[in-house]
Amino acid sequence: MAINHIVFSHRIPSDMKSDMKIKPAAFFKGSIVAPALVLALMFIPVVQVSAAPVIQHWQTANGARVYFVPAPELPMVNVSVIFDAGGVRDEDKGGLSQLTSSLLSDGVDNLNADQIAEHFEGLGAQFSAHADSEMATVSLRSLSKPDLLQPALDVMARILRQPTFPQDSLERERKRMLIGLRQQKESPEQIAALAFDKAVYGDHPYGAPPRGTEVSVNALTRDDVVKYHGRYYVARNSIVAIVGALDRAQAQVLAETLVGGLPQGEIPPPLPRVRDLNAANTITIEHPSAQTHILIGQPGISRSDTDYFALYVGNHTLGGSGLVSRLSEEIREKRGLSYSVYSYFAPMRDRGLFTLGLQTRNEKAAEATQVVHDVLANFVANGPTAKELHASKQNITGGFPLRIDTNKKIIGYIGMIAFYNMPLDYLDTFIANVESVTLPKIQDAFKRRIQPDKMVTVMVGRSVAK
Repeated sequence: MAINHIVFSHRIPSDMKSDMKIKPAAFFKGSIVAPALVLALMFIPVVQVSAAPVIQHWQTANGARVYFVPAPELPMVNVSVIFDAGGVRDEDKGGLSQLTSSLLSDGVDNLNADQIAEHFEGLGAQFSAHADSEMATVSLRSLSKPDLLQPALDVMARILRQPTFPQDSLERERKRMLIGLRQQKESPEQIAALAFDKAVYGDHPYGAPPRGTEVSVNALTRDDVVKYHGRYYVARNSIVAIVGALDRAQAQVLAETLVGGLPQGEIPPPLPRVRDLNAANTITIEHPSAQTHILIGQPGISRSDTDYFALYVGNHTLGGSGLVSRLSEEIREKRGLSYSVYSYFAPMRDRGLFTLGLQTRNEKAAEATQVVHDVLANFVANGPTAKELHASKQNITGGFPLRIDTNKKIIGYIGMIAFYNMPLDYLDTFIANVESVTLPKIQDAFKRRIQPDKMVTVMVGRSVAK
């Protein structure tokens, strides 16, 4: 049985987004994981990374962009092929990106799903495919020994190039997706998230239900999947990210093996621009839950935004630093309204969400919501203190080495850098960019970019509509 890892969310905190979005078949539920590889990894020491990796970049003959970081310390290779083929490309066929991704490894030529899974397991390799709101990613992790790596790459290339999309597998996945959609209706957290996205983005693709709806999923056909794959799983719409025990020449051969057989295709057109909110909007949804789920926010920033670091560092003080944030102090410590409260920017190609959120007792929902609005308004007006800024910088820069201390994390960042066309020295300059943030920069950025009087507020809980 082929198993695929499907992820659908763009509600990911700021700079950790890359670690969440691109999961190159590491030990996640749903990946095809080989016991031999697990055993091998148990005896490999952890590599300490002391400097940001140097990213090499080139294009394949058919137009795929390749990003490579040599990592000779471990006899491993991680590779991800990333397509601009996430849920925002579903148009009026909600759920099509997820369905296509989930069916990739269910058949190629003379191999069925079970045979594909057995092939990777026999080689000691991990394979996965997943889709989120903007990307579809197919990943492999293998030992670098040629007689193990090459046959794993060969089958992965066939999966990318010529999946058969069996009808019986499609019906199985459709049922699974429909079960998930029905469960979603019972989750106050999911109800709030969907209503929040729609209220913030309206008819923009960012506001569409990332898993589709029961109506849209029921209407999907195999022909839809085949056409979607043919349109988006093409070389010019792909990025190959490689980290491992290879030299440049070997990495070039690897990239050509994986995507050299893909049609050149075309880059998809840009999405429409995200519009500003014109006014505040409060949405209350009745749900028989013990607590009220509250989301507050508006369009935030893109990955290329010039205010990125000022807003990122400033938000660390506001609600991004856990129990020592402003929001936590006012909501949790002073008033006991919630165990956890947070804020984050989720930058995307255009302006991803700026979100503040918490859960609280139903009878305290109105009070908690007002406190969050008050804290935000005060922060936008005055910014952090010098002491808070110093603490935020220390926390962010001090934890940075842990973000790039494994190949899995590095390939996540490579994929993010490539997909969003960020500078190749992003990791090298990250700490310097954080250190360059000043109090005036934070105050200026928040005053220009965040409008406390034009926030969407969604509240889902018992009696919140009364």
